[in-house]
Amino acid sequence: MKKNVLYAAVAILAGSPCFAIEPQLTGFPFTNEDLTYRINLPTGQQIGNGHLRASRSGRDWNFELAIDGGIPGYAVNDVYKGVSNADFCSSEFSKNVTHGSRKGIENDTVDRASATASRKTVLNGGGKSEFPVPDCARDALGLLFYARRELGQGRVAPSQQMLFGSLYFTQITYTGPETIQFGGKATVTDRVVVNVKGPASSRQFEILFARDAARTPLLFRVPLLQGASQITKFTMELVR
Repeated sequence: MKKNVLYAAVAILAGSPCFAIEPQLTGFPFTNEDLTYRINLPTGQQIGNGHLRASRSGRDWNFELAIDGGIPGYAVNDVYKGVSNADFCSSEFSKNVTHGSRKGIENDTVDRASATASRKTVLNGGGKSEFPVPDCARDALGLLFYARRELGQGRVAPSQQMLFGSLYFTQITYTGPETIQFGGKATVTDRVVVNVKGPASSRQFEILFARDAARTPLLFRVPLLQGASQITKFTMELVR
């Protein structure tokens, strides 16, 4: 009797499909995310910290980037926030920035039904303006996370207009792998160059993404404009 039961159990197990236990995926877009960055000068000197956050609210995503740092005589304290839908189309975007003596607070609201965005400034007497936007206008944060999702699916985000107080033409170019030192060991990343051109300015910066499922940004290389012309380059390196 015991032998028959054993044979039956073996037969059942032999005929059952084998299910592999998949690792639990973490980070955006699988879970909420809170990343901390160390801001460095090219010399390696740390001059501040940054936090990049993503949290889901129903079908929408709430994004935030906070930067606290600077060099002697030139403080940088920025907070950017955005609300985007499942396709990363923006509905709200705001920035509260301090660059040295320059300060600014702006709030953008997108009305997709009328294909317009309203821009409201708070300081220096305030003001309000409206301008046309594409059907799916992605703000700076929404575009970053959209680019991550596209990379995770083997694609590069196409060139498009980006909402950042006004519209900026943004081109994202994948330049190939780059090996960096991260966490004390050589790590292969995917390097992307982002060119942003606005009504009166243009900038270029780099993002190096991990080859994980979340395409976590490991390193940003960003130019910082001081005053009218002086530019200081700095990096934002993920802390783990």
